[in-house]
Amino acid sequence: MPHTAWTELEAAARRDADARIQDQFTADPHRLARLTLDAAGLHIDLSKQSWTQTGLDAALALARARDVEGRRAALFNGEAVNLTEDRAVLHPALRAPNGADFRALGEPVSAEVEAVRAEMKAYAEALRSGNETGASGRPFKTVLHIGIGGSDLGPRLIWDALRPLDPAIDLRFVANIDPRDMAEALIGLDPETTLVIVVSKTFTTQETLANAALAKVWLATALPAEGMTKHFIGVTAAPDKAAAFGCGRAFAFRDWVGGRYSLWSAVSLSCVIGLGWDAFQGFLDGAATLDRHFLEAPLERNAPVMLALAEIYNVNGLHRPARTVAPYAHALRRLPAFLQQLEMESNGKRVHCDGSPAGRQTCPVVFGEAGTNGQHAFFQQIHQGPQVVPSEFIIVASTDQRTLESPLWANALAQGQALMLGKTETQARAELIASGASEDEADRLAPHKAFPGNRPSTAILMERLTPQTLGALIALYEHKTFVEGVLWDINSFDQWGVELGKVLAKALLKDAATGTPSEDLDPSTADLLRRLTT
Repeated sequence: MPHTAWTELEAAARRDADARIQDQFTADPHRLARLTLDAAGLHIDLSKQSWTQTGLDAALALARARDVEGRRAALFNGEAVNLTEDRAVLHPALRAPNGADFRALGEPVSAEVEAVRAEMKAYAEALRSGNETGASGRPFKTVLHIGIGGSDLGPRLIWDALRPLDPAIDLRFVANIDPRDMAEALIGLDPETTLVIVVSKTFTTQETLANAALAKVWLATALPAEGMTKHFIGVTAAPDKAAAFGCGRAFAFRDWVGGRYSLWSAVSLSCVIGLGWDAFQGFLDGAATLDRHFLEAPLERNAPVMLALAEIYNVNGLHRPARTVAPYAHALRRLPAFLQQLEMESNGKRVHCDGSPAGRQTCPVVFGEAGTNGQHAFFQQIHQGPQVVPSEFIIVASTDQRTLESPLWANALAQGQALMLGKTETQARAELIASGASEDEADRLAPHKAFPGNRPSTAILMERLTPQTLGALIALYEHKTFVEGVLWDINSFDQWGVELGKVLAKALLKDAATGTPSEDLDPSTADLLRRLTT
């Protein structure tokens, strides 16, 4: 059945390949209503995607054939959907209201989640009020957040999106093992008023521990040894290792929380401190509302499912191996980087769940930049390059800044319109003639000013960027990623691809220490190692 559904989707896509998107609005008067959705404060417009009604029907048939609803139930029921590690995946439990009853492989977890949330809230409020102080009795003014990957990208996105312009407690982030990253983060900070939060699921992550060691040395320049623990907090699934490292306190999360899905947990403790509990609770509430939508909405009106189907249609039906995300809100400028990890680390897989070759492309390359910056960079290729790159525009109607906002969202709307409509050589030539160009000049320039158009885009609108809409937006993409993994029959919740490089890096460091490359090194790597160590 799934094989047949795939065949039918690919056949529908071949038929749709030459159909003009704008023509579908005339052919199907209900297209706009059918392909616009509202969920948890988000308005999603998929009407500028490439599918006809026949193509959409084929995509929905694939979702049913792959039992998206059954796999969704397995996720929320705490079954071992992470097959290679035999783990439940329960990030929805982290944002569920008090009184929920989530279970991981049958073990109740909601009470533990609520206890950690209460601990986070109490600690953050004590620190924000000045009741929790540093070793010298001075209140904390800065939090230095050390992590990498999901332990960095999620909290960094939250802070960038929601931070006040002049925060009472500032947050600094360090992820890169390059010492320059730490040096820049420490500029202007006072060890006596700085709290260091080290975030690592295993508390063995090489880059994070190296940066934490640098922070420890920096704190030691101004603090007595007995007071250091008040300035060092661990967030981890291995609290014993955090204590051994020197953390005076640890906030825990469980192994059923994947790194790139962990921002709902104590991993975002720094944001709770910087923003206050009410903002973080609103963030959780927005995601929980989107969770309910994902669980309850029929497939054809289900925002994560429909976004996933549009991706599948482009990637596998129309062979478009990349997608760009352009948030038209400066506060969401980190969203493309966050989505790169969420989607590409989750679904960048080449084998099915049973270990057999996938046989078709899985995750596309995801890239992006805040609008309008991207318009003056890679949008040239999106408009006139030979390959079609589907686009996603995130649009915020109004902000708290007293500025003219309409030019920003007007640019977003115009980009989607231009990608769809394009401009023929005939139109370009007529415009040149009308502007005073000669016939010969118009003939020469018209090919350069023509746009093929018929390029798909999705728009996601919100009235304001609030904790609730941010939470909903991130949960939307999480569930989209999960649905895509179901459709491709891959495990979206392991990341073995990051391990091999780490193992080889350790071996190379040993070679560097001895000054002699191992005999089994390839000639190129051995030569590069010699150049770097001599």
